[in-house]
Amino acid sequence: MSGAIEVFVPRDAAALAVGAEEVARAIAAEAARRNLPVKLVRTGSRGLFWLEPLVEVATARGRVGYGPASAADVPGLFDAGFLDGKAHALHLGPVEKIPYLARQTRLTFARCGIVDPLSLDAYRAQGGLKGLERALKLGPAETVEEVIRSGLRGRGGAGFPTGIKWKTVREAAGAPKYVVCNADEGDSGTFADRMIMEGDPFCLIEGMAIAAIATGANQGFVYIRSEYPHAIRTMTEALRLARAAGILGRNIAGSGHDFDIEVRSGAGAYVCGEETSMLDSIEGKRGLVRAKPPLPAHHGLFGKPTVINNLISLASVPVILAEGAKAYADFGMGRSRGTMPIQLAGNVKFGGVFEAAFGLTLGEIVDDIGGGTASGRPVRAVQAGGPLGAYFPRALFDTPYDYEAFAQRDGLIGHGGLVVFDDTVDMAHQARFAMKFCAFESCGKCTPCRVGSTRGMEVIDRIVKGERREENMTLLKDLCQTLKFGSLCALGGFTPYPVMSALNHFPEDFRRAPSGLAAE
Repeated sequence: MSGAIEVFVPRDAAALAVGAEEVARAIAAEAARRNLPVKLVRTGSRGLFWLEPLVEVATARGRVGYGPASAADVPGLFDAGFLDGKAHALHLGPVEKIPYLARQTRLTFARCGIVDPLSLDAYRAQGGLKGLERALKLGPAETVEEVIRSGLRGRGGAGFPTGIKWKTVREAAGAPKYVVCNADEGDSGTFADRMIMEGDPFCLIEGMAIAAIATGANQGFVYIRSEYPHAIRTMTEALRLARAAGILGRNIAGSGHDFDIEVRSGAGAYVCGEETSMLDSIEGKRGLVRAKPPLPAHHGLFGKPTVINNLISLASVPVILAEGAKAYADFGMGRSRGTMPIQLAGNVKFGGVFEAAFGLTLGEIVDDIGGGTASGRPVRAVQAGGPLGAYFPRALFDTPYDYEAFAQRDGLIGHGGLVVFDDTVDMAHQARFAMKFCAFESCGKCTPCRVGSTRGMEVIDRIVKGERREENMTLLKDLCQTLKFGSLCALGGFTPYPVMSALNHFPEDFRRAPSGLAAE
């Protein structure tokens, strides 16, 4: 459509949930009615969720935003001259200058919300495939060393050095070898994986292709939770387009190396986010945690050497190879290098993804960037790292966002989720929920997780009822120790984090008059 004005409307699931599809249809219909040359481009989301649906228009001054827009706003936008970036009640000015976006360091999410996620031409125009091209020039061994030098650590929560994992698989005996992307994003308050799959899927494909070149793998799998139908559709189509372009399949990118990727959909089991349970699920079995050793790097999928990385880890690899390890490692603090997509959710004013270098304090993230609570009440607690992450009180808001700093305060960064609670939250209730969640999601293989979580609910019920509180609090602490050190995987092992942090930082909630919690 020569000379058409580009209008960008996201098709990210978060935007669709608040009416983006209706807005897009209304813009197309209004442009046709007025006989105006408009090219509608469907993108991912920028991750500024309180402004969704965010409509952007390409102007001589750059992309200008309007939001949150509804279908009913569309005629008024046209009347006001939004195609020229003119003023309107929803006018946000140049999108890149919105403070929430301008303060970010977007490396992994550089293209999200900017490009059509299913346009390879747009991906290339924004720097895509440069990382793969450089990896092919460097060769497998040097590619692995580049990832090691970058300091990239697993963004799924464990924080294990990604390059070391790749090196182990590369040196492991046995064939074939596999690359598995863990996109079973089950933590509450997290959505970064979904945003990449829906907004920049070729970034993940490129990252997996680089991993395959580096380790000698010929087959990859993306394990996506079934609750992400839009992500599954977008990834499936992106894989088809990548095969057609020679980025996947035989002789990828002319390298002489064969590599292809399949999508596997999970069935909603939280425990399948644990890497060995996920392998069982991909193999068509019930997802049960495997004992280690052997490690998946030596004996993983179908008994063969396997790279298992979180989606954000793999999606961070293209920029590392394209710009160089040092450029990536220059961001961050201590052993936490590069950037992290921090996901703000819960009772927070400005919810969304905020990609930044490690080192911001928790208080800066919640109060300054997140704007405090949406309710306007004081922030009482922030849960970091998903449903099994610790609760941080305001007294710990000086904690830097860094793997080691969080660990020193008995916390986890996890997958980068932060869920905010105001002063109406009942922390005894939250502690019980952690035990209940563990009991519901346990695969049942080990006794501490299977039995301990149910006993934990019962003990908390007795505490809240006022039954022998001191004895039961001691029992609860002992039970948490058993779960932490006796469980086979992190599901049982991490459940004590929310329970003990609630007990230690908010003891008054366990000592109130009986509240009826046990009747839940």
